[in-house]
Amino acid sequence: MITLSLLGRDRFDDVSHIAVAPEQEPFCGSIASHFAADEPSCDFHAVRLDGVAVGFFKIDRDYAARMNLACPKELGLRGVMIDRAQQGRGIGKAAMAQLRRHLRQTYPDARTCVLTVNTINAAARATYLSAGFRDEGQLYLGGNLGPQHVLRLDLRPADDTIPAVAPCSESEC
Repeated sequence: MITLSLLGRDRFDDVSHIAVAPEQEPFCGSIASHFAADEPSCDFHAVRLDGVAVGFFKIDRDYAARMNLACPKELGLRGVMIDRAQQGRGIGKAAMAQLRRHLRQTYPDARTCVLTVNTINAAARATYLSAGFRDEGQLYLGGNLGPQHVLRLDLRPADDTIPAVAPCSESEC
């Protein structure tokens, strides 16, 4: 069974074995680089298969301070990785399918989650879209590895009477 859980910064040993293929690392980083980064607004999360960590991601609670494409109330999804020995088994897709519920429970005041995915990574983009992320046609051009799609996931309950979240206005950012 795939589950998502918060991961303390003192739990490096739980995920230190997770590694992606060398050609993937420029896009998602490494476990060591995430733990070494001085980013107090980032929370770590583990993707677990039957209780064993097989993936990792971080949620940036202050993504708008780093990325002008995000609004102050948006979470940023960063550093998503599934261990290379586990890739191709649907684990990433299953994890992303659980992400909305996990983020609602963990960050109840957040309204959306935003991420960027490189335009050449069609498989990752398809996985995010299948999990409910929306692509509104915005591209982020400030990355080191080429243009990236900007995708957003509405975190409000489906029965919420507030209209779907639109990209933030200039007054919000």
